[in-house]
Amino acid sequence: MGTTPTEVMAFPKISAIVRDNGTAEVVVAGNSRIVPAGESLQDLRNNALALVVGEARTLQRPVRVQIEDPEGHGELIVHPDNKIESVSYEPRPARRRAEAPETTPETVAPTVIDTVPVRAPEPVATPSEPTAVPALASTVDRQPWPPSPVASEPQTVAVAEDAPPTRRSLKESSFLVSAPVLEPATQGWRGTLTRLGFRMDPSAEELSEREDIRTVSQHWPGPRTIAVVNRKGGANKTPTVVMLSAILARYSGAATVAWDNNESQGTLGWRTEKGAHDRSVLDLIDSSQSLLSPSTNAAEIAKFVHHQTGDKFDVLRSDENEEGDHEVTAEEVDIAHQVLTRYYRLVVMDSGNTARAANWRRMIDHTNQLVVPVTAIEDRAEAARLTLQTLESRGGHDAELARNAVVIVSESTDAKRSMTGDALKRAKDEAQRIADGFEPFVRAVVRIPYDPALVNGPIRYEALQPATQRAWLAAAAAVADGF
Repeated sequence: MGTTPTEVMAFPKISAIVRDNGTAEVVVAGNSRIVPAGESLQDLRNNALALVVGEARTLQRPVRVQIEDPEGHGELIVHPDNKIESVSYEPRPARRRAEAPETTPETVAPTVIDTVPVRAPEPVATPSEPTAVPALASTVDRQPWPPSPVASEPQTVAVAEDAPPTRRSLKESSFLVSAPVLEPATQGWRGTLTRLGFRMDPSAEELSEREDIRTVSQHWPGPRTIAVVNRKGGANKTPTVVMLSAILARYSGAATVAWDNNESQGTLGWRTEKGAHDRSVLDLIDSSQSLLSPSTNAAEIAKFVHHQTGDKFDVLRSDENEEGDHEVTAEEVDIAHQVLTRYYRLVVMDSGNTARAANWRRMIDHTNQLVVPVTAIEDRAEAARLTLQTLESRGGHDAELARNAVVIVSESTDAKRSMTGDALKRAKDEAQRIADGFEPFVRAVVRIPYDPALVNGPIRYEALQPATQRAWLAAAAAVADGF
């Protein structure tokens, strides 16, 4: 199955230029690379494609390349495994042309060439052989550059010498054809060389991080609600809520609130900053009529939420009444959700451990993306599986959420500081085993390394180790992909 051009990133911008004077070059993000000489035009094409395949292997993904030679120009998709796809190819017009042939789908649709190896040049054909455009490899009938062979027998056609030229519509053309300029590397030794004045392309790892940042930085039409669920306590629900809220708020700039929708007293308020008041979700529900009034300004919501000064999101705490004599009903979840989606674009909901509770089930009704956190301990993983199974058995919206869920597996924190050698390896292996077990049943699984900054006390994004920050960025990007 072919790769559609829109699935392949447009950077770095790559061009392969073959000239009729026997020279060629491949230009990658503005850096020119001379193509080794060959005995024929096709030799130069093969050598140019060999350089592009090398670039694809370096990036570990397909790349797009604009091709130009004396016979025409077009675009290819080149894969690291030598597979070449022809997206388009337009021959150069002759000075006097016959009636143009009909356009076939092959001239515009991607044509997949299965396993086209870039090899050493083939011997030049002798005059006794049929004249045809040389193939990239002798094992295939068609090759992507150019995509269609020239007929081997001459054809007699009438030349319309006096026919008026056909003008193209201005709607069919544009001067905006440049690909986005790839920013130079900022990380690792490539970034160091860039800062010293040697412009370097970013590594595959840096490109992957940039893509995750782009994903979480998007804005979506209408509010989005994320539910973080696992029926077992100690499964890392609250740290997951905090980290997803922090990353989405930091990168997207969208108004984000973390809501502790626990049927009992939740811990989200304990792991985050407290504002200058003690209000909770019950106070917000009691004031919902005024908060939903058209005359109320956006700043009024600050009376009920607790702002996180470093991580730029707000927290709506659960009821902290010591008597615990109030259970949030489904109708109250509706009211609170209506208020929050008026003031915020992203709502990240923490949850309790009872999937049968009215507030838990109504939370699911409002959810756009389900997240299931789990620590790498068997009972936590089993509880996560049962949570997904419960939702799947209910069918409809609940089952769709389960199928498209994101599972976040965090390495166990139990006695982590005292672990050494084989114990640490076993902990990592267990996390991988659990991640692999969930993979066939959900949309995405992301692993998070152990980090002491997530174990106790208030959680701050800046307090995390760089590897942990990168892992949570990948988790947030997987969540945002579901929007």
